[in-house]
Amino acid sequence: MQRLLANVYRLGVKELWSLVRDPMMLVLIAYTFTVAIYIAATAMPESLHNAAIAIVDEDGSPLSARLAASFYPPHFKTPRLLTLTEMDAGMDSGEYTFVLDIPAGFQRDVLAGRSPAAQLNVDATRMTQAFTGSGYIQQIVADEVDEFVRRHRGGDTLPVTLALHTRFNPNLEQSWFGSLMEIINQVTLLSIILTGAALIREREHGTIEHLLVMPVKPAEIMLAKVWSMGLVVVLAALVALVFVVQLTLHVPVQGSVALFMAVVALHLFATTSMGIFLATVARSMPQFGMLLVLVLLPLELLSGGMTPHESMPRFVQDVMLGAPTTHFVSAAQAILYRGAGLDVVWSQMLAILAIGTVLFAASLARFRKTISQMA
Repeated sequence: MQRLLANVYRLGVKELWSLVRDPMMLVLIAYTFTVAIYIAATAMPESLHNAAIAIVDEDGSPLSARLAASFYPPHFKTPRLLTLTEMDAGMDSGEYTFVLDIPAGFQRDVLAGRSPAAQLNVDATRMTQAFTGSGYIQQIVADEVDEFVRRHRGGDTLPVTLALHTRFNPNLEQSWFGSLMEIINQVTLLSIILTGAALIREREHGTIEHLLVMPVKPAEIMLAKVWSMGLVVVLAALVALVFVVQLTLHVPVQGSVALFMAVVALHLFATTSMGIFLATVARSMPQFGMLLVLVLLPLELLSGGMTPHESMPRFVQDVMLGAPTTHFVSAAQAILYRGAGLDVVWSQMLAILAIGTVLFAASLARFRKTISQMA
């Protein structure tokens, strides 16, 4: 056992030195855990965030002033008051996505029981904001008018009042979701790339033949790649979580960082084994890249990170239970978003460990077959 641990340690150190001498891999690691996370959090905002809106108030009444004051951040920018002649110029120049024109006599007609029409002008070239924002504005106007009428007519109150409580992300900030999910996705991506590329690099450089004549076993070679590349990803994820997410983006982390890193370590046991398996199937780095696309897309899109797992077809739900990313995403979101403890995520951790053991055994069998053919 002592000899096995010594061999695994020395081979892992060799892998780290090989990585240090590969500048492109170092650039990839630095990019994926810094710039990519920042872009995911800030450059792809939610569909309705700081939408530019203006108000043409031809009525000048308390109701129209109430409507103008009902649009505020983070969904809308503070509305600008325009004249009717300025509206078309502002829309033509792309300065506003929405312009709400409140006609003269609007409040009088509302209180008289008539149904006056207020015109909403929408710049439909901003497709996502135009679609989502139109619904928001219609609902806001309807709610404000309804409340105004009830107050002045003394109408009956509704028998039920809905009290809305938004938990875990009160302001619905997209950066909170985007940055943390990017770390979760990059852990999977980078761990598969690093271990697979390390094995293919040894094959292309001819150093795998040197290992075959040394008194080391295939399991020791695999374990060395798993712990060394896993250590790199764990450290990179920890740095990104602390310095990029918490300090730079000011995204709060609800749960234990130590528990999250423990889940990351378990997940890396599975994904690094998967990377080695793919590297034994591929014969070159371009082939490995193509296999990576076929594997990573389903893992990331169907793991529950983009769409809740329960909203997928039942067949997809059942199939994805065999993927480590499904349980990793569930556990990571529970810890980082909802502050869950070990008593909540232990089942996901156990599932990741079981799947990782199966993947490691399959990769080891494939790796042994590959090097026996080379010998």
